[in-house]
Amino acid sequence: MAVQAAGWSLLLLHLTSALRTPPWTVHNSTQLPVVIWHGMGDSCCNPLSMGFIKKLVEEKVPGIYVLSLEIGNSITEDMENSFFMNVNDQVELVCNILSKDKMLQNGYNAMGFSQGGQFLRAVAQRCPSPAMKNLISFGGQHQGVYGLPRCPGESSHICNWIRKMLNWGAYSSPIQEHLVQAEYWHDPLNEELYRNKSVFLADINQERGVNGSYKENLMKLNKFVMVKFLKDSMVVPADSEWFGFYNAGQAKVTYTLQESDLYHEDRLGLKVMDKAKKLEFLTVDGDHLQFSEEWFITNIIPYLK
Repeated sequence: MAVQAAGWSLLLLHLTSALRTPPWTVHNSTQLPVVIWHGMGDSCCNPLSMGFIKKLVEEKVPGIYVLSLEIGNSITEDMENSFFMNVNDQVELVCNILSKDKMLQNGYNAMGFSQGGQFLRAVAQRCPSPAMKNLISFGGQHQGVYGLPRCPGESSHICNWIRKMLNWGAYSSPIQEHLVQAEYWHDPLNEELYRNKSVFLADINQERGVNGSYKENLMKLNKFVMVKFLKDSMVVPADSEWFGFYNAGQAKVTYTLQESDLYHEDRLGLKVMDKAKKLEFLTVDGDHLQFSEEWFITNIIPYLK
């Protein structure tokens, strides 16, 4: 899901930044690198989204190494995989990429945009080496979604097909294995089916039992920052961006993280992290991934320094 802020002016800013960037980069070995994972229908290097974010971070934190993840062998494949490549396979691929990158061996900070937020959380839980220090989730769906109201840009025709598949059988084996959005589909009207059949979200949220390493690894984070978009029209419910969701049996009333069984049972260590002030809850008064450059510099860059 692309950052859709002021298209032409944002492109102009990007081109201006590119012109003043030298053709070589000297990385600061004492500065923690940053890993970025894009959202649905986006790619690693779109100049109006992740490409711009990468340039902005490099400009504001001189010498920083920024890795914007490409899932596949091309920009097109990267975008297609955000819809059709099994999430568990994507996470395994990313873990391998990170483990082989010599620039990351002393640790790194991570920024996940939209579904990239929960995907990077899975990396933190499953792959503790190299060590993720801070995780920043922009509109991530940490309790899943129960709706797909709209999609970014030219991906709308794909989303129309995805809606049909989700309505047909989100938890059927073929759809769970091959449709990314089904793998974090959370049906509050049938929680038992979700717990038993979800191949990704139910696992990383410890719905079928507690994997001690998931909890231990997530608690190693220095900060887990969750950005919620108050006018979000893509994520249903938007409370999922802070680990909230619908109360079981209906799809109107929601609960907060602190009211959830996940928190009270502390299956992921979030309660301990909350009390230790490791959880940060930020808001943006806008639609999905709609934030200004000024807001990003003021609120996010400090976590990367």
